[in-house]
Amino acid sequence: MSAPVRHILKFSDLSKDEVMRIIDCAKLLKAHPEKFEDRMHRETLLMLFEKPSLRTRVSFETGMTQMGGHAIFYSVADSPLGKKETFGDTGKVLSRMVNVVMARLNKRTDIRQLADNSTIPIINALDDFAHPCQMLADLLTIIEKKGKVEGLTLAYCGDLRNNVTYDLMRLASVMGFTINVAGPEGPGYSPEEEVLEECKELCAKSGGAVHVFTKCAEEAVTGADVVYCDSWMSYGIPADESKSRIEKFMPFQVTGAVMSKAKPDAIFMNCLPAARGMEQTAEVIDGPQSVVFDEAENRLHAQKALLLFLCNKKMTIE
Repeated sequence: MSAPVRHILKFSDLSKDEVMRIIDCAKLLKAHPEKFEDRMHRETLLMLFEKPSLRTRVSFETGMTQMGGHAIFYSVADSPLGKKETFGDTGKVLSRMVNVVMARLNKRTDIRQLADNSTIPIINALDDFAHPCQMLADLLTIIEKKGKVEGLTLAYCGDLRNNVTYDLMRLASVMGFTINVAGPEGPGYSPEEEVLEECKELCAKSGGAVHVFTKCAEEAVTGADVVYCDSWMSYGIPADESKSRIEKFMPFQVTGAVMSKAKPDAIFMNCLPAARGMEQTAEVIDGPQSVVFDEAENRLHAQKALLLFLCNKKMTIE
């Protein structure tokens, strides 16, 4: 009897051991890409996009090509998907045609409906609740730069009601390290209680910790090993809210002065795209502690490993 199909809709859909298998494979893929050039031979990935993305499309499409497979780009904007045809029906159709689906959708309910009706793996490439692919790339980057995650503290500054924030919290909670998140509080800004409860349960098993700060960035950053930012204007936020959001978030901007509160060897991360003068200043993202472009490259290697994992392909080399 075959194993049940796996879907990765949020980071915590993976166990710590599974995560490390993927990270170890990603290291091999990065060092020896030629050893994996046929691992996805005759396999097809469908990439569903409701939101645009440079890194997500290029990394997944390039990754499939490098492993001997094929990727199809499909824009939801050009289709009846979600209107004339349900995500559930789409999942049933795609299960008969391709081997794996990567979907970047607006709503968590849509990707859940897609997964619930699919007999092939569904990968969440970002929705309004999670961004597990980014987390694997981030973890690979942290391990490359720090050698481990045990005992580390990651400080996230900015929007706390955000898919990246939620999965960073899950990342720390699954892997067993500390995350300090700092951002404004109140309706539309505070993290969803569901996420906080999930992280509390995960931390009880892993020894991790999630701390929420609401006054300023320095509270979270002091003594941190990793400092992380994301956009203040996520997809779907109306442009006319920009001025009020900037006012709310400015106390959580990462400046050179804020970075100086972290450990001297701290690294700075941003999942990109980044706006200089918004979530961080130019001196930070363009400075010597920034690893944002290593982080961006690691999307390619981590996602190749995730594809091999989900498609039950060999993840080691002789």
